[in-house]
Amino acid sequence: MEDRLKNLKKVMDRKTFTDLEFTDQHQKAIHKKINQLDVSDEEILLAVMQLLVHEKTGHELTGLLRGRGIQRFEGDEGSLYTLLHRLEQTRCIETNWDETGAKYYVLKNKGRKLLDKAEQKRKERRFVMKELLEG
Repeated sequence: MEDRLKNLKKVMDRKTFTDLEFTDQHQKAIHKKINQLDVSDEEILLAVMQLLVHEKTGHELTGLLRGRGIQRFEGDEGSLYTLLHRLEQTRCIETNWDETGAKYYVLKNKGRKLLDKAEQKRKERRFVMKELLEG
């Protein structure tokens, strides 16, 4: 961490968080809640397909999903490869191997069409929810 950020943290600890108690129990409870965040299978599939618009390895895909807050594959990367295999079997994605032996996944036309439909449905659902909440 940069020195200026360390100093900021020290100042905030002294001035902003003086009355805040953050015990190990609180920290464990927060970590437990974060790990319990459940993302639907539909949201995971949509995220995978969005990421595969451009070629990715399984390892890259796992990291990018983690960056989106999808942690379902943490410690169970095999289930991601099962999903990728299913997408390959349904001809939504194709695989390519490079000269180092790395396997890359990318959407095919069928997958792009399904992704477009899924994104459109998602937008429609958001629009309906917004109308319900505002109306």
